[in-house]
Amino acid sequence: MDLLEYQGKQLFARHGLKVSPGEAVTTVQDAVRAAAEIGYPVVIKAQVLIGGRGKAGGVKLAANEDEAREHATNILGMDIRGHVVRTLWIEHASDIATEYYASVLLDRSAKQPLVMFSVEGGVDIEEVAEKTPEKLIRHHVDALAGLSREEAEKIATEGGADADVVAGVADALVALYEVWLSEDATLAEINPLIVTPDREVRALDAKVSLDGNALYRHPENQELSDAENEDPIERRAKQEGVQYVKLDGDIGILGNGAGLVMSTLDVVAQAGGSPANFLDAGGGSDAEKIKQAVALILANDAVKAVLFNIFGGITRCDEVARGLIAAFDDIGAGGQSIPFVVRLDGTNDVEGRELLQEAALANVYAARTMNEAAEKVVALAAGQTVGATG
Repeated sequence: MDLLEYQGKQLFARHGLKVSPGEAVTTVQDAVRAAAEIGYPVVIKAQVLIGGRGKAGGVKLAANEDEAREHATNILGMDIRGHVVRTLWIEHASDIATEYYASVLLDRSAKQPLVMFSVEGGVDIEEVAEKTPEKLIRHHVDALAGLSREEAEKIATEGGADADVVAGVADALVALYEVWLSEDATLAEINPLIVTPDREVRALDAKVSLDGNALYRHPENQELSDAENEDPIERRAKQEGVQYVKLDGDIGILGNGAGLVMSTLDVVAQAGGSPANFLDAGGGSDAEKIKQAVALILANDAVKAVLFNIFGGITRCDEVARGLIAAFDDIGAGGQSIPFVVRLDGTNDVEGRELLQEAALANVYAARTMNEAAEKVVALAAGQTVGATG
């Protein structure tokens, strides 16, 4: 779950990381009021979960009330690469002497937390890593011991931080690691981490992603993120407890188990198709959950064909078949105009195929292998004719 900038800063402040004073607002009137209370000059920032807001005109400096009103009016409602600005962050403008970069994430290949630091802040860190990798310090942390103050000072020193702010940078790194660990974040990033002329180290921006699977441990974080710009199908799936991610294609995908779904996406792509979603029905899915999953897939108007790829283990193939039959009963003839390719293999697969055959569902096609299923669904999405229905 990705957080907006101001929400990330609230987490930072909760853990003692210094941030600039500011206020989140949703109206022009509140923006003008907040700017006056904070004190000019202020920066008016669009709060969206997408990069490039500055280039799009979503970050403006205001020196007085007229400028604050003008910028707030122009930015609220702005569409930045598909994300509509509904919230502004009004922040006192900072004097900046130096810009650094800092982040904490999980290095999955090393199976360790990774702290990164660079004196090349305020720019695309991927570009720094590619062109001047020596300016990006990568330090793995013992997950059991955590990030010590001594380690943090070593990172700051090796990274080239000015000697008089090494202690401040170390404080920021330790606090950032605490945010990452305590809040169950997958990423905690500051770009830029600024040094002011009076040598204070402060987070000027915040990029935080929380592990959605760990939110039950953090009820205070449940209502964070940009819910109004969240895809409505993804929001509905979350409410129903279904693992669903909307993609850009036209072939709906359902599988049981994240690994199988990812493999299915790859096989469909290799067959020349474009997946419309990732949907993991999970282990032990019953008929009701399958019916919910079908409804989610078909809620996407871009879907032209659907592939069910089920390997029966805990999930029984006959339950999947019953769920599909129930879903077709609910959605009626209109939904059945969209072709389904169904591959059932594993526990009760013979029973599942028999149920589908007896139901004689319109536009349902059987497949024995993943490759066959992928080829059929790609052809059907393109409006071509394939073999007999299952």
